Amino acid sequence: MLQENCKYLPGIKLGTNVIADPDLESAVKDADMLVFVTPHQFVEGICKKLVGKLRPGVEAISLIKGMEVKMEGPCMISKLITDTLGINCCVLMGANIANEIAVEKFSEATIGYREDKEAANRWAKLFTTPYFLVAIVEDIEGVELCGTLKNVVAIAAGLVDGLDMGNNTKAAIMRIGLREMRAFSKLLFPSVRDNTFFESCGVADLITTCLGGRNRRVAEAFARNGGKRSFDELEAEMLHGQKLQGVSTAREVYEVLTYHGWQELFPLLSTVHEICIGQLPPTSIVEYSEHTPNLSFVGGSTPCY
Repeated sequence: MLQENCKYLPGIKLGTNVIADPDLESAVKDADMLVFVTPHQFVEGICKKLVGKLRPGVEAISLIKGMEVKMEGPCMISKLITDTLGINCCVLMGANIANEIAVEKFSEATIGYREDKEAANRWAKLFTTPYFLVAIVEDIEGVELCGTLKNVVAIAAGLVDGLDMGNNTKAAIMRIGLREMRAFSKLLFPSVRDNTFFESCGVADLITTCLGGRNRRVAEAFARNGGKRSFDELEAEMLHGQKLQGVSTAREVYEVLTYHGWQELFPLLSTVHEICIGQLPPTSIVEYSEHTPNLSFVGGSTPCY
């Protein structure tokens, strides 16, 4: 019998080898490769339940966008999985709108890994199809942060759309957002490579998410309502059970910025969070540009205003 996700991918047949199992321990039993795809706020709890339940030598890959902010600093989801379960974990990110991939439209993705290139190649071989091409990059933090931070920039892009500010403004917000993504990533992890931002996980995913993702769509509705309806309310109404990652990630990023005193260096990332919590109106998304940060310490062009 063919399987179907009637709620999120109606009409798409998933095949007999896709089995929905609500029992976590049963689902991972005897598995030698684990794919983590859940809202990031649930990962820690899931991992704790899996301790001692996995077979030796199991490998993991995370498709999850987000980070955990702890007292000692931010923790990427792949590291949380590795530290909790004691297993190798790669990441896969990219310009991957699910309903387009489901009907086999051409897409690309990026696998980030740390040291174990053979494991990354195994995952690439598993995921690659004629319509889904996968590249591997030895920059797990860079790949994962691209997938995480682009959702915050997508919130900004959606606000611009909701305010009818036009394509020039949206393009400017996307460029500034990419610049802050790169700077933030390199401050947290100096090993992050510039070339990663030119992979599918970087600029391609940013473009796709700012044009058609759910973070952009809900942020547009938020702006059109003048910020009078909360993101939680709009999420429940518009996404039918799916979760916004941009709002929670914006909060987590803001916690990191506050801890290090970096808010003024990252006005776009800071402003998105302040808008999301109602501290600033949606129109503030462009007003921050009056205070252009100096990010020369991580390279890049210096804008003139």
